[in-house]
Amino acid sequence: MSTGLQVAIDGPASAGKSTVAKLVAKKFGYIYCDTGAMYRAVTVAALQEEIAMDDTEKIADLAKKIKITFQPAEPEQLVFINGQEVTRDIRLPKVAKNVSAVAAIPAVRQEMTKQQRQIAAEGGIVMDGRDIGTTVLPNAPVKIFMVATAYERARRRYLENKQKGIVTSSLEELQRAIELRDKKDSTRKVSPLTQASDAIKLDTTNLTIDEVVEKISEIIKKTEKHLA
Repeated sequence: MSTGLQVAIDGPASAGKSTVAKLVAKKFGYIYCDTGAMYRAVTVAALQEEIAMDDTEKIADLAKKIKITFQPAEPEQLVFINGQEVTRDIRLPKVAKNVSAVAAIPAVRQEMTKQQRQIAAEGGIVMDGRDIGTTVLPNAPVKIFMVATAYERARRRYLENKQKGIVTSSLEELQRAIELRDKKDSTRKVSPLTQASDAIKLDTTNLTIDEVVEKISEIIKKTEKHLA
């Protein structure tokens, strides 16, 4: 018997998906699965192994060999590759620069999708990414597509990096990088960033995190009542 709903949250880079997904999961006592962190973890492992980013075969083989795990913690969930903590590593600029290429490899997506579905099988889960509602959990009863302007997303990422002590380029350069990421994610051949036909679009540009969490919480409660 399922212990809760499957909640799929999709959207472009830095739309606030992970922050919101964590808070929603905490509020409902659901599991949080950070799919973006999984692709970033594969990227970290590939960089550590000094595998060329265009060597798709080696990266795909690596994805099958590594075990990515999460551990609840405050202020943020910890991420491990084969028991080695990589929570900070996955947010480094060199990882952000290469993760789109890694995530575009069909065999890598296949492996990550398999792992994500295994995690979500019991229900009571919030999962965020680029293709959760369209590919990973196409039958999820709650699907949200979060958007915000490129400028607002760059501003958020800039402040987030500053708080974490990560040195980043200017706000303008971050915005350009986000716009480039959007283009890559939207035009890739395998599971491109696209809104599921039955997803609810939520523009977060002028909303606080608490307001976004509240809106999604209302959608979950309504869906729970409808399915009861």
